[in-house]
Amino acid sequence: MKQDQFSRRILIWRNKYISEHQLVLILSFIVGLLSGLAAVILKTTVHTTHSFLSTRVESGFNYLYLIFPIIGITLTVLYVKYFVKDNIGHGVTRILYALSKNNGKLKKHNNYSSMVANTLTVGFGGSVGVEAPIVLTGASIGSNLGTYFKLNFKSVALLLACGAAGAIGGIFKAPIAGLIFTLEVIMLDLTLTAIVPLLIASVTGAMVAYFLMGEGVTFSVTSIQPFDMSNVPFYIMLGILCGLLSFYFTKTTIKLESAAKKIKSKSLKIALGGTILALMIFFFPSLYGEGTSSLQSLLNGSTEGIPKNYIFSLALKSNFNLLFFLGVLALLKVIAMAITTGSGGIGGIFGPTLFVGGVAGFWWSQFINSFQIVNLPHGNFALAGMAGVMAGVMHAPLTAIFLIAEITGGYGLFIPLIITATISYITVQIFSKHSIYTHRLAERGELLTHHKDEVILTLMKLDSVIEKDFLIVYPYNTLGDLIQLISTSKRNIFPVVSEQNELIGIVLLDNIREIMFNREKYNDTLVFDVMITPPEIVDVADTMDAVMKKFNSSGAWNLPVIKEGKYFGFVSKSKIFNTYRDLLVQVSEY
Repeated sequence: MKQDQFSRRILIWRNKYISEHQLVLILSFIVGLLSGLAAVILKTTVHTTHSFLSTRVESGFNYLYLIFPIIGITLTVLYVKYFVKDNIGHGVTRILYALSKNNGKLKKHNNYSSMVANTLTVGFGGSVGVEAPIVLTGASIGSNLGTYFKLNFKSVALLLACGAAGAIGGIFKAPIAGLIFTLEVIMLDLTLTAIVPLLIASVTGAMVAYFLMGEGVTFSVTSIQPFDMSNVPFYIMLGILCGLLSFYFTKTTIKLESAAKKIKSKSLKIALGGTILALMIFFFPSLYGEGTSSLQSLLNGSTEGIPKNYIFSLALKSNFNLLFFLGVLALLKVIAMAITTGSGGIGGIFGPTLFVGGVAGFWWSQFINSFQIVNLPHGNFALAGMAGVMAGVMHAPLTAIFLIAEITGGYGLFIPLIITATISYITVQIFSKHSIYTHRLAERGELLTHHKDEVILTLMKLDSVIEKDFLIVYPYNTLGDLIQLISTSKRNIFPVVSEQNELIGIVLLDNIREIMFNREKYNDTLVFDVMITPPEIVDVADTMDAVMKKFNSSGAWNLPVIKEGKYFGFVSKSKIFNTYRDLLVQVSEY
């Protein structure tokens, strides 16, 4: 009770002294601060757990690699099942769903639940990243603050995006990438007014990370060489390779996770997935956790930092073996990631895309150099590969370009990053129109896009436009009965239903106008004789996009709606247009 009174006093004070725009600016700073702090906490807990356990794992074959991943996934599943009691996987997809179907609102437990689960998964060797969970955490902080202050949808969505930007800024120390991420991935329709809060949040998140973790970049690259124009064809070919690899990444992940969903027993899923993952890590220790040490080594043009075991020792004996090892490593990372999440682990794809891209870029330069025609710099191509795979998997070339530049300090490679990321994005677009984040939402028609009409149709809920004040008639009613209803109705359409309330047809006033005043037919003519079949029927489960297609194909102004096979009401174009206009105002406020 006291908390409710305190909340009301805050809201009254806010309404009296602070405008909504001013409040959004203030909250964007708070969201950035909390998101950046959350990013630092997650990164610290994951790395502390990982380092503590890694000291127990000696180089080479070590049977602890068979135990830790299974323990981590088991703890994660138990935590989610008994404490969270909600699905918290696929963080970015959940953000997009909240924007399209839940007015930008995320549950309060998302403020922390993904951080705990991700620490358990990655800290114990799960082959996923920490970025998506922290993005969900930041977005949840923004969403819940906006909801607390009773802001409208557009302001809540903006604060949600501020949380995502602050989280990216904090986890990578990359404020520009955080801003661009909201445009490309969160798909926020930016205006000049909206950019300011996003900049505040992303810069604040990055500054918190700098203050608490130092000024060093995420990956220290010492082997970057000046851009050479003669290498452009090889960057183009690397872009094509990254595009194909991105398609493999997306399709493999979706198929493996879908296959895992078919296993109903969680114990079996953990045992099977955890065992496969443990064996993969046992033979390829680079798959353990995020794999940052291996990636760091490749960025510096060396394979010395890759965890060594018998298989890796064999790979170093010949160039062919090394190429084969790196190629298999890149392909297996995708499988390891999908198995981790499919078995119940919580993590993101940022880290795996960087890993796969870095390995692919190094592999490509090593492959070309083996012909001894040119000498491509490994570090440059590893960076370009990181940008290429991220751009292809996330369908976000600008995010990939600026993120790689910011986290490595490699602004001198802007042109190679642009070339590789753009070519990769174009290549993957040939095979797949949607990213790994948006694939499932797009299939269900629940995806927000930058197309204003599509955004509003996605946000519009069919229930809000269904009208139920139509008077029903039965097929055995006479024309006289129908005329009596017409005299009391404000509508010119009458649904014809069975005794079980099943829709049989409709009667249009225009169709009976010629006989409605002929009293001789009042008793002889039945409703069944004058009704027609509706040109289209809408189901309450239809998306608004599907509803509009039915209106366009039928040319009708009103269409009947059914729910579970029963008559439910009507939906009209005029009602949709009025609702569309109201939503357009909300969406265009920022």
